[in-house]
Amino acid sequence: MKISNFLRSILSTGLLIFAILPVVAQEAKPVSIEIDLNKEKGPIKPIWSWFGYDEPNYTYMKDGKKLLTEISQLSKVPVYVRAHSMLVTGDGVAALKWGSTNAYTEDKDGKPVYNWTIVDKIFDTYIERGMKPIAQIGFMPEALSSHPQPYRHFWKPGDNYNDIYTGWAYPPKDYAKFAELVYQWVKHSVEKYGKKEVESWYWELWNEPNISYWKGTTEEYIKMYDYSADAVKRALPTAKVGGPEVTGPNWDVSAKFFRAFLDHVTKGKNYVTGKIGSPIDVLTFHAKGAPKLVDGMVRMDMGTQLRDMDKGFEIVASYPTLKNLPIIIGESDPEGCAACSEDLSPQNAYRNGTMYSSYTAASFARKSDLAEARGVNLMGAVTWAFEFEDQAWFRGFRDLATNGVDKPVLNVFRMFGMMQGKRVEVKQNLAYDFLKVRDGSVRGEPDINAFASKDQKEAAVMVWNYHDDNKPAPDSPVDIHLKGITAQRVLVQHYRIDQQYSNSYEVWKKMGSPKNPTDEQISTLEKAGQLQLLTSPEWVNVKNGELDMKFPLPRQAVSFIKISW
Repeated sequence: MKISNFLRSILSTGLLIFAILPVVAQEAKPVSIEIDLNKEKGPIKPIWSWFGYDEPNYTYMKDGKKLLTEISQLSKVPVYVRAHSMLVTGDGVAALKWGSTNAYTEDKDGKPVYNWTIVDKIFDTYIERGMKPIAQIGFMPEALSSHPQPYRHFWKPGDNYNDIYTGWAYPPKDYAKFAELVYQWVKHSVEKYGKKEVESWYWELWNEPNISYWKGTTEEYIKMYDYSADAVKRALPTAKVGGPEVTGPNWDVSAKFFRAFLDHVTKGKNYVTGKIGSPIDVLTFHAKGAPKLVDGMVRMDMGTQLRDMDKGFEIVASYPTLKNLPIIIGESDPEGCAACSEDLSPQNAYRNGTMYSSYTAASFARKSDLAEARGVNLMGAVTWAFEFEDQAWFRGFRDLATNGVDKPVLNVFRMFGMMQGKRVEVKQNLAYDFLKVRDGSVRGEPDINAFASKDQKEAAVMVWNYHDDNKPAPDSPVDIHLKGITAQRVLVQHYRIDQQYSNSYEVWKKMGSPKNPTDEQISTLEKAGQLQLLTSPEWVNVKNGELDMKFPLPRQAVSFIKISW
């Protein structure tokens, strides 16, 4: 039997067969999602309207201001912002993993010199936009550090990460002087912004003291917490203060630190007052995922992040007097280093495209589920991502925008920002619920699920098609069945984040990945970075209070459907 040259070439390479067979073999299963607007699950908590970053001096720079404006506009409620290095000594020039304000120095006689110029510049930028600071008390000014030298680091991606932990990470040589610095900062803030405004902020001590961000002992952190909390409350008795911002509570070292802190604030002897217990208004910890490269493919690990979160909730729930306090997950991300770009950390290649946006949609819904299951009061989950000024386009940092152009992930927060009122039930006969994702991440079938809300004359449904593995897959047919609509005719608006919509990265690649885009190209990219409608808005008739919506949903895509009447 003769074989044609064409067929022989196919068989010899196997490439075409390999390319065709998976598509023929896999047909995505249709997914039906049922949502009943009459089954309420309590008020929607805007846990997504919280953001943070390492480099505070980016705040008032060109692209920093632009992005903060956009972040402030995505939410009906005020957005909270957390930044490191608010008390670090230096000239205020930004660098990766570094920031400074020069808030505290000393004269030749060792007397304190307070300078709030840069701190005010940062907080002014927030307040002007209706945003609220999570005022981080840290890190140690050079003049107060018990181990000041070396102080300034010059870390860059590829360097040893431990190089960042210099003199700013050490305990104070004088706790009373440090407390006075805190007192003066809070007092100054009240004088500048007013009592009512500062009462709406949160004050917190340090960052990740269970790792090298804190070069002291657990007990020294606790001592500094007592001094700091006392100073905050002396300056403004109604101020809200908390901690300890430990990272990874599912790690035994972190859990031990967290419990030691909570034991102290509930029943320990206060270092300042000598009484039992310490002021505590909010509890904070961090939860991170762990992506890795598997055979050249990025594989996310949402389960690791959710287990951290769940363990933190479990620990808080075990303290009856603390269980109802608000919890802020001070950093809540797919992994740990925003400034580690994908060129040197290839497992971070999820950041520019739709994998980051679908991960964000799927994980935020589960954060609320975990908190509800543990019976704790989750108030906010800080996305530790901002922007990196004057870096290469789409370099692969964990950021929300690049050179003033929004990335797909920011559009998920725009979607969340349109959700208000009550959360409503999504029928759980789907491939995953929050427990399954927590325990095993998303490694088998894709996680196609939804988060839904209703207000007086509107409803909203966010639907995602997420998988931990970043590999091609056919679109999944989705059928949303919505019950409980109280109108005969509704306006349906369908927004989408995928390869074609709300995706500046794909547009940039189609341009040829220009290193220096023209003004015209930048304008095109800016438009592509905005949240876009998949179809034109349309008025639809409702029968018996029910509405069916069918559409294909690509892998790693997110749809947002707003229904109003």
